Amino acid sequence: MPKQTDVSVTQDHVLGGRIALRQGVNGYRAGMDAALLAAACDAPAGARVIEAGCGAGGALLAAAARHPSVRFVGVERDPAAAALAHANAAANGMEARVDILNADIATPFSRLALAPFDLAMANPPFFDDPAALRAPAAEKQGAWMADGGLAAWTAFLLRAVREGGTILMIHRADRLADILALLAPKAGSFQVRPVHPRAEAPAKRVLVRAIKTGKAPLVLLPPLVMHPAQGAKHTPQAEAILRGEAALAWL
Repeated sequence: MPKQTDVSVTQDHVLGGRIALRQGVNGYRAGMDAALLAAACDAPAGARVIEAGCGAGGALLAAAARHPSVRFVGVERDPAAAALAHANAAANGMEARVDILNADIATPFSRLALAPFDLAMANPPFFDDPAALRAPAAEKQGAWMADGGLAAWTAFLLRAVREGGTILMIHRADRLADILALLAPKAGSFQVRPVHPRAEAPAKRVLVRAIKTGKAPLVLLPPLVMHPAQGAKHTPQAEAILRGEAALAWL
């Protein structure tokens, strides 16, 4: 059970205990999606990676732990979450190569005074329409609702990455067509990995990898199945990924 450090923050651990993560009790909390996004990050040595909407740093720090020779920048508009991300980077000894920027992805990328990155990744809010949810708590609004819609997030990722660089997202499976359509004008070489809760169930999530200016045909990869029909909590593949013992490889 997570240790309660104060009335609003818990002390948790991710990546098989390798990363200590203080995060708010309310609002967005890193979970399965953040872990999968970090596992799918395939930045090579020496690369620069940016995460849009990094929250308290769950995916960002897990990806940094997986790639010790890569530099990371997290962009987070909520000052409290950005402060937690900064503190978490320091607590895990990563402050020298993980920077946190308190900024909104709606801000033109050129105003952030950052050079284009080799890889840009995000786990965007899952909803565009406030009517899609029943009275979300105020502290959860920013985590669940995408101001400007999914288009704002894909536009930021496209601006943030260099030509030939990688764009990586995890999102609801039923938004796959929208993701492809929004990225397609400036990116291609799509790879899509469905994520199924169980082998017999439809995919609930998709991981999408694209290359800015890429031209290769779309590839639909074998699915990741998270839970077995019975017995263990996770399939062996999912357990290895969540513990940091395996990555989600791309072809």
